[in-house]
Amino acid sequence: MKDKLVGIAKVGEKGQIVIPKEAREMFGINPGDTVIILCDITKGMAIVKSDVLENNIESMMPKGN
Repeated sequence: MKDKLVGIAKVGEKGQIVIPKEAREMFGINPGDTVIILCDITKGMAIVKSDVLENNIESMMPKGN
């Protein structure tokens, strides 16, 4: 199951969490990278590396002439 991972993160006093090392390595998240927190009140939260989302948005945009 190299493509699946379950990790646990504790919320600190300032609301910060640490993404587990294994998850950071799996998704190539490095110090200074930006992540986007997606939230849905019924479905929960997801953390997405911002460049992944940017690439998907760019692929949906029409190409210029």
